[in-house]
Amino acid sequence: MNNTRKIPRTMSTQHPDNVTMPFFTEGTSFNGEDEIKEAFYVFSHLRCDEQMWDCEGKEVDEFVIKKLLTRYDNYFKDHRIGKEVFITLRVPNPVVEKSEAKILLETLESAPRSYDTASLFYESNNDANPIPPIFEVILPMTTSAASLNRVYYYYRDFVVGKQHKKCFENDITIKEWIGAFQPETLEVIPLFEDIPYMLSADAMVQSYLTDKQLPYQRVFIGRSDPALNYGLLPAVLVVKIALQRLHHLQEKIKIPIYPILGLGGNPFRGNLTPLSVDECLSEYPSVQTFTIQSAFKYDYDEDIVRNAIEKINNHPRRQPTVIDEEIALDIVERLTSAYREQIKELAPLINGIARFVPRRRMRKLHIGLFGYSRNVEGITLPRVISFCASLYSIGLPPELLGLHCLTEKDVAFLKTACPSFLDDVSLAASYYNRDVTKLISPKIADNVARVLDMVKHTENILHSEYTAQIIRDIISKKEDTITENIIVAGKVRRFLG
Repeated sequence: MNNTRKIPRTMSTQHPDNVTMPFFTEGTSFNGEDEIKEAFYVFSHLRCDEQMWDCEGKEVDEFVIKKLLTRYDNYFKDHRIGKEVFITLRVPNPVVEKSEAKILLETLESAPRSYDTASLFYESNNDANPIPPIFEVILPMTTSAASLNRVYYYYRDFVVGKQHKKCFENDITIKEWIGAFQPETLEVIPLFEDIPYMLSADAMVQSYLTDKQLPYQRVFIGRSDPALNYGLLPAVLVVKIALQRLHHLQEKIKIPIYPILGLGGNPFRGNLTPLSVDECLSEYPSVQTFTIQSAFKYDYDEDIVRNAIEKINNHPRRQPTVIDEEIALDIVERLTSAYREQIKELAPLINGIARFVPRRRMRKLHIGLFGYSRNVEGITLPRVISFCASLYSIGLPPELLGLHCLTEKDVAFLKTACPSFLDDVSLAASYYNRDVTKLISPKIADNVARVLDMVKHTENILHSEYTAQIIRDIISKKEDTITENIIVAGKVRRFLG
């Protein structure tokens, strides 16, 4: 592992939360070749440090490094992959995604091939310094140190380790036959996406590091799926607790921990947009790497996007804000219960609308964490972006759910612990449409009204015009223009979901 490497500040991702498609695509959704173009675009035009390459839940392009170096050779001659810019693979987790399990093995096998491709490319350009283009993988839905160790040791002992074996007795080694396998190890980045595991992330990371001499460790904290499963505020508070605990771990074991935080383009999913960079940097000062998702990249003017990314890249990282864990966890428990009660009732409505939400990436469908939650038996929801798009499209922002049981004491605590929180709720409230009461129960309507009374907000009239039409079409079962209106409402917000 490279001790002196550049640790990225910005990680472009393939989350399909954008309304507007970028100029380099032709259809209404990204295909595999578009994502090759996207990787080049975010490096060369937007100045992102890193591109997360999703090998989970969609068709995999194992030749991403070869295609980038072949098509954009002039750029990558001067901007070396693995040194200045980074491709980081997000692999399937076999514990959760059984049908995708062997894609993990295929992806790990591709790392030495990418190394050979890059070595030949840079040697031909008089740069023979051996730098692996891919040396990290992200393991989603991490639930144990053992799951991280399986990936780490499978790569080291089986993918690379087989080079010392022989195909049969008295034969040459596989290394002599095929060539050396590099890099010798891959770094495994845990992605914690469910609250119980987020709260024990520090313990799992410490356990994982016990038998390894690593100079640092990156840790990915999800923000969208916890909000889907537990509600907005529980997700925010648990992220803060996890970051605080990871900082304490760093102090304890004297190994730098570099958190990655997965923030999306609406308040429910994190509210990181080109216009809210200062607030996010202030809210999460200890985060090393912020995700730059598709709405951030494509629903704003390119100059604004580039300047926002530059601001993140140049902003110094600081210590985390201190949060009282006992108070925070009490709020988490109460609000989770309230949120889930509402979601159980709203699930059929949400699922009915989600089928009209346009897909922006060509993905195989695979189940999200909500489908595995034992606490919400019998409830299946769409993935979080479609979930958000569905609720926003009927004028019921998901941020407003579960907050009705906040007390005045809770609100006072939040003003210090989460300074941006009430502003985020206020922004979401501007997209509320009172016509949605025709689709929901009086009890949920009353609870949402209590939340609206907590914050100052101004209704976005244009957005309400589109959502009112969607509500009318749902009631009258006129489905022809629902998708069209979902898109135009999303353009008003500058995010799909």
